[in-house]
Amino acid sequence: MMSTQLAKADLDYFKRGAWENPRFWNRLGGQPSLHGKKVLDLGCGHGSLCIDMAKAGAARVVGVDINARLIEFAQRNLELNYPELVGRVEFHCIHLAELDEGDFDLMTSKDTFEHVMDLEGVLHEMYKRFKPGGLLYAAIGPLWNSPFGDHDHLKRIFGVNLPWAHLIVPQRTAMRWLSRKMGRELRSYRDLGMNMLAFADYKRIIEQSGFEILFFKPNNSRHPVLRLFALIARIPFLTEYFTNNLYCILRRPLE
Repeated sequence: MMSTQLAKADLDYFKRGAWENPRFWNRLGGQPSLHGKKVLDLGCGHGSLCIDMAKAGAARVVGVDINARLIEFAQRNLELNYPELVGRVEFHCIHLAELDEGDFDLMTSKDTFEHVMDLEGVLHEMYKRFKPGGLLYAAIGPLWNSPFGDHDHLKRIFGVNLPWAHLIVPQRTAMRWLSRKMGRELRSYRDLGMNMLAFADYKRIIEQSGFEILFFKPNNSRHPVLRLFALIARIPFLTEYFTNNLYCILRRPLE
């Protein structure tokens, strides 16, 4: 039973991993064997995927995130509710470039790349820390040009999600509204953690990363709306606006 010493909202979010993590793996062809593997989760948040990978047999799991509050929760939750995993799982509030460790067999990143401002640099840092043949499993979304690519920020203004509102309302106007609502000065969606990369940007960055691309699938979902999006996205001038997510498996080449 989860400890009551942790905030209910954080525990509730952590528990979402019970259905989010299997969905993540299923969309990538299934969870690979983790037994004895050394793994890293970039953008680990509350730490749910890290805990699951350790429970699946990973010998060492490192979770990295730059949100201090989430890392504090993840570490405390580990100590209180999963003491048997202490020593095999670690959480660090650092940028990946600051992690003095390598030789990872596998890395994951779930709904994080869209918040990374220097994605080329981060992929390079991941590449350096892999063993040859190491695998990166990534889910990215919602993408910036998709209907809700602002991650619901304008919902604070309108009260409901309006598709593509962040592309229709001028950014300067949106930032003025949100600055008043949030009580701090905002000049760009990047101040809210959105890197504003288009699908074409991700495709180019991944292709130029040095990784081998084993799996690359946009609009990867069984949801009927995203299946419809996948059809519409085949029309060249609509591809950007109807590509909601991207799932990929990348491999550091064998040397």
